[in-house]
Amino acid sequence: MAEHGPHSAAVVRVAVVDLGTNSTRLLVADVAPDGAVTELERRSRVTRLGDRVDATGRLDEAAMQRVLAVLADYRACMDEHGVAVAAGYLTSAGRDAADGRQFAARIRERCGLDAHVIDGDTEAQLTYAGATSERDDDGLCRLVIDVGGGSTELVVGLDGDVDFHVSTQAGVVRQTERHLHTDPATAQELAALRSEAAETFTTAVPRDVRDRVQAGVAVAGTATSSAAILQRLEPYDSARVHGFVLRRDAVEQLLGRVGAMTEAQRRRLPGLHPDRAGVIVAGLALQLEAMRAFGLDAVEVSEHDLMRGAALELADAARRRHDSGDGAGTDAG
Repeated sequence: MAEHGPHSAAVVRVAVVDLGTNSTRLLVADVAPDGAVTELERRSRVTRLGDRVDATGRLDEAAMQRVLAVLADYRACMDEHGVAVAAGYLTSAGRDAADGRQFAARIRERCGLDAHVIDGDTEAQLTYAGATSERDDDGLCRLVIDVGGGSTELVVGLDGDVDFHVSTQAGVVRQTERHLHTDPATAQELAALRSEAAETFTTAVPRDVRDRVQAGVAVAGTATSSAAILQRLEPYDSARVHGFVLRRDAVEQLLGRVGAMTEAQRRRLPGLHPDRAGVIVAGLALQLEAMRAFGLDAVEVSEHDLMRGAALELADAARRRHDSGDGAGTDAG
């Protein structure tokens, strides 16, 4: 292999596809041995794979077709970049649906992507690894909040090592379908959603774990959208979102303002992608209740999440194969 090329032992070019409950995302990046990640491509499409999974226990065929159509575009992008290794990760919707693993097999056959359903523990570990990948050890007990479409991951660690993690059954698609039935949502609907979220988070995480958290990092679409809305970013600017300090009182005010809007009004809201207009209210409520459960007045927003953690893991595995004489591997397709 070339000394410094994308398939070399020094730098591995990887592709990660996050097949989430609400969106399907792609990251193509070069990963160096020291953990430095150079992003070459980042894409996200709202596909709502988790539509009605909470009610039916199965994946909807139309939702699966949306995902497969997006994966065809992502496959072409991966081929264009000549990735060394690629993998797809089905999260909450894939775990909850009785046919989630069958859909993963369908993706492998149709798209040539090594797709698998991952459990909540793995999702939490990868998310924490991504969120803390560029942080110096500072001795702070840190919480990573990942509000997803079907679940919210709460991961507590110190200096890069995970101490506690849980995947809760609270997500923007799941809670929207359960609670928000009018447009705009009523005060009673929002109160019921927040009450359920608060109980879910405080029950899932022991008091002593919550009490020792000193700082927080928020990842994924709700957090990044909040940062973009509060800064009125048009177009979206990841450099201004990454590292933004999201205060709890600002989230409370934003929930009040956005929750009073119709979905049509939210679709025109500066900083919010129109495709997220249908679930942002639930997302803000979940973000707020997670911060309240841990007594955090503010969290830092990060663009680094599960995809970065997975990219680091894929590159490390490729190097181990190379060092053992098996080669860095080819794209899983």
